[in-house]
Amino acid sequence: MKYVNETVRRQDRLLDEASACQLLREGEYGVLSLVDEAGGAYGVPLNYVWDGGKYLYVHCAPAGRKLRCIAYCPDVSFCVVGRTRVASSRFTTAYESIVLHCLAEIGLTPEEKKQALDLLLDKYSPNDKEIGRKYAEKSFHRTEIIRLTVKEYSGKCKRIE
Repeated sequence: MKYVNETVRRQDRLLDEASACQLLREGEYGVLSLVDEAGGAYGVPLNYVWDGGKYLYVHCAPAGRKLRCIAYCPDVSFCVVGRTRVASSRFTTAYESIVLHCLAEIGLTPEEKKQALDLLLDKYSPNDKEIGRKYAEKSFHRTEIIRLTVKEYSGKCKRIE
């Protein structure tokens, strides 16, 4: 996983790597952007979890548009937006965001899928993990996990005093 900010146009708005990792770890959701079979764009907001290394995981149904898009073109983009604040009188917005270039993969081993579901429970339902594990076991046969291998990512922010 390579942090690359050289291509960011506004070099005065770079988000440092530590802050980018914090946003990746703590972000509530991200937008997965894909290409469909007709060459069209498809973007969908999703809950996700980062494993602290080079993988992000998202869950979905075992069939659907996301999976068809990944089969067509596994090269995807994922964007996480953190805190934002509109400064209406200044006609601008304070923000922080990261954009990740990833390879999307499906067909993971049952062990990796279970590990990803545990990570998702840790992030989104830490006080209900036992119930969550039982729910995940019951619905495991109808759950797909998408692994996003991060190739590189960059971050931007705008701070307003």
